[in-house]
Amino acid sequence: MLIKKPADIKSSEITTESLYRNRRQFLKAAAIATVASTAGLSIPMGSATPQNGPYDTDEEKSPYEDVTNFNNFYEFGTAKEQPAMYAHTLRPKPWKVEVDGLVKNAATWDLDDLLDGFTMEDRVYRMRCVEGWSMVIPWYGFPLADLIRKLEPEASARYIRMETLYDPEQMPGQTRSVLPWPYVEGLRMDEATNPLTLMAVGVYGKEGPNQNGAPIRLVTPWKYGFKGIKSIVKISFVDEEPSNTWKRQTPREYGFYANVNPNVDHPRWTQARERRLGEVFKRDTLMFNGYGEHVAKMYEGMDLRKYF
Repeated sequence: MLIKKPADIKSSEITTESLYRNRRQFLKAAAIATVASTAGLSIPMGSATPQNGPYDTDEEKSPYEDVTNFNNFYEFGTAKEQPAMYAHTLRPKPWKVEVDGLVKNAATWDLDDLLDGFTMEDRVYRMRCVEGWSMVIPWYGFPLADLIRKLEPEASARYIRMETLYDPEQMPGQTRSVLPWPYVEGLRMDEATNPLTLMAVGVYGKEGPNQNGAPIRLVTPWKYGFKGIKSIVKISFVDEEPSNTWKRQTPREYGFYANVNPNVDHPRWTQARERRLGEVFKRDTLMFNGYGEHVAKMYEGMDLRKYF
């Protein structure tokens, strides 16, 4: 299969960035933009909150054009450029998220109500895809732990299961049986509440665009990129390990945990080296994608060749 690089993508193929949605937590930002406009100032694309958090990487951020035009989102096609070309069919507003299972606040939530009260922030994370390419992405969102506290799961909930929208009209890639739809992902509860785990609503300080998983997606930076479910419509709290999509599809190649481990080769390629998108030379892959100080303790005593 011929896969185009971001530099080969014509400007006419790039999806226009989705308009901002009028959510409560963006009123302040809108007011600032109005003042700037009145004063004759311009706010450049990608002007985001300065990275000063304890989990940000200081590596150079990948260009916005790469982050938004080179994506894995099979609901819109299997080639990396296809999500940006076709995701305009997704309607991210209004959006509902069903919450069920072992949880006190089970309900079908309007997304604005579900996110009400959360403070959005930028997190500059390394993200690595299982095929060996990587980016440094400034995600915009809030810790998943905050949402879990709001929903109040029961003590017996050991895992969190998430599900992507299933609507072939909006997601034409679902008309093909390349994966079992709808897409499902899961985390152990300690992984879900780890401070690194993010629920992202955008990139570069902005909401959207659709191809990056609008209106809400999961980000787990110490795991491979497929552990980042997009366009979430259902969150379930369960006591057994969820059967996630890629493990169901190819259990020999994709395990439940998806932790970056350069010492374990994928059956069809090595994991020891990676190429940062836009660079020529490869670099060594880091254990847990370089986040070991924040996450390694969760896996002490586990055989990470068996639990991959």
